[in-house]
Amino acid sequence: MARKRLARALIGALCALTLPLLPGAARGEEYSFGVIPQFEQRKLFETWQPIVDELQRRTGLTFRLITTLKVPEFEQEFQRGAFDFVYMNPFYVVKTASTLGYLPLVKDEVPMRGVLVVRKGGPIRKAAELEGREVAFPTPNAPAGCMLLRAELRSGPGVAVRPVFVKTASNVFLQVAKGLVVAGGAPDKTFQRQDPALKEQLEILYTTSPMPPHPIAASPRVSAGVRERVRAALLELAATPAGRELFARIPMQEPVAASLGEYRALAKLRLEDYWDPGWKED
Repeated sequence: MARKRLARALIGALCALTLPLLPGAARGEEYSFGVIPQFEQRKLFETWQPIVDELQRRTGLTFRLITTLKVPEFEQEFQRGAFDFVYMNPFYVVKTASTLGYLPLVKDEVPMRGVLVVRKGGPIRKAAELEGREVAFPTPNAPAGCMLLRAELRSGPGVAVRPVFVKTASNVFLQVAKGLVVAGGAPDKTFQRQDPALKEQLEILYTTSPMPPHPIAASPRVSAGVRERVRAALLELAATPAGRELFARIPMQEPVAASLGEYRALAKLRLEDYWDPGWKED
């Protein structure tokens, strides 16, 4: 029965991808909940649908989980304000603060960092040796795993690399392990969750400074009362053993309340120089 219920949920959620994404106010009490496609479709819905179901049960509100097949498509939908609630790239908070004005509700207390990995025992021993070399990244707009890494490499050792975008962090690690590129950048949390056999082939060459992680945020068109209701329900869920297990799959290790001020600090990092608004997956 559990498998059948999951299958029905996945089918329903995937069907939702073909529906127009309209503001919640136009649909009465139903709120859209957008999630950046951090995983392939099946894993994403297996990760997020139980959280959304719990959120619905605890608030009495109705939510529709929505994503897209590719990150650029999600960015387009986000930038037109399509989602009432959204799990989003932290840089989006600052980039669209004066236009869309999404408000962070909950984030992981553990900050996000980017790591630059190389093959263990390989020829690259310091970041300066990467000048002009091809380095793999998931996407150009990955906040810690690409933008922050490239910004710090340029401002620190003065290194400019030739980025190769391979869609996912897992692909980054595989490319490096196979020797297809000399180094790769990705989020530290993703690296820690890789298969031990793969991690054993790699070592971290450089780790960035911390930055606020992906928040669950709300559109300002959602009333303050509903926003706080959702925030409270997420934190209540995170305080339970079952809830912690659900959030760990995101991964969001220690969910806490988030504020806009924490994300405004990102403006000082000059990440805008590495943002690619026209990027599209092949």
